[in-house]
Amino acid sequence: MIQLSLIGIGTGNPDHLTGEARRVIGAADLFLIPRKAAKSDLADLRTQIIGAVRADANIAYFNMPVRDDALPYLDRVDAWHDEIARIWTDTIAAQQAVRHVALLVWGDPSLYDSTLRIAARLSPAPEVRVIAGITSVQALTAAHAIPLNTLNAPVTISTGRRLRDHGWPAGCETLVVMLDGGCAFQDLDPDGYDIWWGAYLGMAEQITEHGRLSDVCARIIARRAAARAAHGWIMDTYLLRPVRDLPRN
Repeated sequence: MIQLSLIGIGTGNPDHLTGEARRVIGAADLFLIPRKAAKSDLADLRTQIIGAVRADANIAYFNMPVRDDALPYLDRVDAWHDEIARIWTDTIAAQQAVRHVALLVWGDPSLYDSTLRIAARLSPAPEVRVIAGITSVQALTAAHAIPLNTLNAPVTISTGRRLRDHGWPAGCETLVVMLDGGCAFQDLDPDGYDIWWGAYLGMAEQITEHGRLSDVCARIIARRAAARAAHGWIMDTYLLRPVRDLPRN
């Protein structure tokens, strides 16, 4: 049976690797690294992280398939996951004497990441091991030096798509938004919310903004567009709170 290790690597900073992650990187027979045409430096970052731990790594690069935009969203993602699983299976099968395969996952495999769902589609089924990593949520609150929750209150973690389509969640005091390529926060009342935003969190390119939406919304959108144009990709996360629910001492 193949052992498949999904290694959380934080947000691209080699210092985010845990000791456990380093040990597993040192033990793997094969690393699968995806390539995207517009995000080649993400593959380079993964390669550099592996290379900082060991110089003899066996790395297989593969091209990520493209989603079929003609399909409904859930069907589109489902078919995309099937295709990725097929590519993993074929790539592993092309190697000889491989028993321990590893993938480096941005953030942590448990949070808004589909690596575990893709791994469940492999046949024959591997033995899956997850090595926890620093999430973008942790990196965001650390960058702004703020607590994640208000006093004795829950936190909702959601996506830009849901914020755009359904608005502010009922009863929510703190909303963390991920996977938002459309800046859904601009659809909220700009005077009713404060935002803590960050991109490339934990990396040398890190940029952050904080303030009332009415004051920083346009600046975030402009900085985000400029950073994406400069790097060819962007990963950003933000936290929102209604003005009445600011953190209490």
